[in-house]
Amino acid sequence: MNMTRNQKSVALAIAGVISLLPSCAATGNATAKITSKFPDFWPVQSVQNGNASWYSIKTNYGKRTASGQQLSNTAATAAHKTLPLGSTVRVTNMDNGKAEVVTITDRGPYIQGRIIDVTVGVAERLGFAARGVASVKVELLAKPGS
Repeated sequence: MNMTRNQKSVALAIAGVISLLPSCAATGNATAKITSKFPDFWPVQSVQNGNASWYSIKTNYGKRTASGQQLSNTAATAAHKTLPLGSTVRVTNMDNGKAEVVTITDRGPYIQGRIIDVTVGVAERLGFAARGVASVKVELLAKPGS
């Protein structure tokens, strides 16, 4: 079944919220947990500016990330040298203003001058996959209440 990019984004968002429901019920704090899935409302802890590149299963020479998760070319994930695994960041392409929120699941990039590697799917959505590298702003997002 072929899904459009928007349909995939909606499906991923629904799956993310559904995955939180058991933990929400256990804590009795359902509103805070579900709201936390919408990082546009999360405060920015720090900002980095620099170049981003992309990577994929083929260029990563494997299917696992440093966090142990399976790498997916279309997932909203990224590699960063120093941010804690599991961090949520907003990556904005400075050339066109497109932004996407991703989770840090891997380490890298290991090329001087690059601050983040996003999956090839994220690079496509941000509009720089064909070029390979783009000038970006990376905002570390703080979860509410943390």
